[in-house]
Amino acid sequence: MSRISTSVSLPRLAASATASAFRRSAVSLVASSFLCSKRRKIFAMAAVEATGSMASADSLVVKLPSHPTYDLKAVVALALAEDAGDRGDVTSLAILPSEMEVEAHFIAKEDGVIAGIALAEMIFDQVDPSLKVEWSVRDGNYINKGMQFGKVCGCAHNIVVAERVVLNFMQRMSGIATFTKVMSDAAYPACILETRKTAPGLRLVDKWAVLIGGGKNHRMGLFDMVMIKDNHVSIAGGIANALKSVDSFLEKKNLKIPVEVETRTMEEVKEVLNYASQTKCSLTRIMLDNMVIPLPNGDVDVTMLKEAVEMIDGRFETEASGNVSLETVKKIGETGVTYISSGALTHSVKALDISLKIDTDLALHVARRTNRA
Repeated sequence: MSRISTSVSLPRLAASATASAFRRSAVSLVASSFLCSKRRKIFAMAAVEATGSMASADSLVVKLPSHPTYDLKAVVALALAEDAGDRGDVTSLAILPSEMEVEAHFIAKEDGVIAGIALAEMIFDQVDPSLKVEWSVRDGNYINKGMQFGKVCGCAHNIVVAERVVLNFMQRMSGIATFTKVMSDAAYPACILETRKTAPGLRLVDKWAVLIGGGKNHRMGLFDMVMIKDNHVSIAGGIANALKSVDSFLEKKNLKIPVEVETRTMEEVKEVLNYASQTKCSLTRIMLDNMVIPLPNGDVDVTMLKEAVEMIDGRFETEASGNVSLETVKKIGETGVTYISSGALTHSVKALDISLKIDTDLALHVARRTNRA
């Protein structure tokens, strides 16, 4: 059986001292408590094979977004360490024989887009490299309520230790991917973007889930795109002054990165276009903020947005922002705007319900009783 390649060559987090301390703690706990010394007893309770054949691990990975300082393995180590504390899993240490092996199955408790399979592989590997994980789906596939879509085999103690951390990541990522897929389909032909409104410490994980769901990534952070927002404009004394300062800075630093400016009125759009027509500028995208006007009947008026897109006339990429929802995104996408950004993709995520069970028959019986399978 193949395993997913989860070695990520990424530098350490900026707070490397803290991350390293937690990593040492997690690794120590794994080494001392989590690893089973023997593999003698196979314990599989009513195990049912997942639908379809198990997929090749090589086909599972959706490429992780690029970031110069993000260390995904350190994030996983932090998650494991906060769960383990200074004693490890005292319940499993008390109950589970160290030599016991089990087979546990992933079960979907609602419909949605699965995401986090590659990350789950990384977590299991960090807890115990001998654990064997197989999947019948890949990141980005649709799963149905009651479906068994993967399994993990090996040391019972280590599977239980990894279980909650794996599920926390997978459920959040799958929730993001599911909502992104729905929004992306509705936004077409515009592309849906997330924002920087991500969970602290999970920026790359959240943005990875957006990619898996069929969306595209906005800037990763403050470093990879110049984003001139309202506060910058106010401090600079106007949009033209802000753009001029950016052009001067990029030329001085010999930097070639995307530049976006936020506009809130038609006058500001005209000011941007006037500046760009008079000088060679680095501008690549114009944000059209809050130009989608809510109406009392629950609909939206996109007249202003459409006029701004027509005025720009393809000279720059355009991005609609503000009053974006599942109910409004289709109408916004039909205006001709290039991108639609929505913070709700990551800041208001509803986790997809997924479980990892050893006794699958009983788990499915209970799930059906509560209409979750």
